[in-house]
Amino acid sequence: MDGLHGDAADWDLALALLEWQVDLGVTEAILDAPVDRYALAEAAVRPAVGAAEQPAVPVARAADPVDEARRAAEAAGSLEALREAVAAYEHCDLKRGARNTVFCDGNPLARLMLIGEAPGREEDAAGRPFVGRAGQLLDRMLAAIGISRTSPDPEAAIYITNVMPWRPPQNRDPSAAEVAMMKPFLARHVELVAPEVIVLMGNTACAAVLGRTGITRLRGRWAEAYGRPVLPMCHPAYLLRQPEAKRESWADLLDLKARLGR
Repeated sequence: MDGLHGDAADWDLALALLEWQVDLGVTEAILDAPVDRYALAEAAVRPAVGAAEQPAVPVARAADPVDEARRAAEAAGSLEALREAVAAYEHCDLKRGARNTVFCDGNPLARLMLIGEAPGREEDAAGRPFVGRAGQLLDRMLAAIGISRTSPDPEAAIYITNVMPWRPPQNRDPSAAEVAMMKPFLARHVELVAPEVIVLMGNTACAAVLGRTGITRLRGRWAEAYGRPVLPMCHPAYLLRQPEAKRESWADLLDLKARLGR
């Protein structure tokens, strides 16, 4: 009899403890053997034996900004089409803060093409590259060897563009990802203009075209890109900050003049 009372007391105690745990929010009991939750998850999504196979639902993949830029650039059959493709490109966040898409200036028939870095405040406002103080210095530098962006003569003209068509905030350097997005457009730009000689102004242009930086080491040393001779030069904005570097830039201009046979 005492054993029966003991069993009943244990049962009542167990039931009271269980109800107490339920009141606390417990939903599962700890079992004697561990449970493999990963196996349970796989079983939950595994179709039952004999069940009809369901068609696979395609998973949408995020667009690759560089791949989209490449396709858009390759589809552009003219400079105007390329301008429109660049303006329509939505993957570069710089576009959202820019007032204008800065595409080009100068004569597209020119033998000489200049690739700069990115628009500044004045360029962003005007929608044209190299129109601020640095641009005015560039015009004087080119005039010294008989080159002008307004010349109708391809022999004496220049065609100007930038790696980036939109102004970075506070004129910061473009990031590697931003440059990578625009490289396909730049390559197509060169292909459509088909210049004989290219000048790379500054580190960003050298990074995009040559894959190298360190403009003070690269300047004045001819290289090749896009199947054409390219000459790295210091950016006019750098020359405004470091006037003593103008002597080296003058030597580069004379070398450029000789290469053009002027």
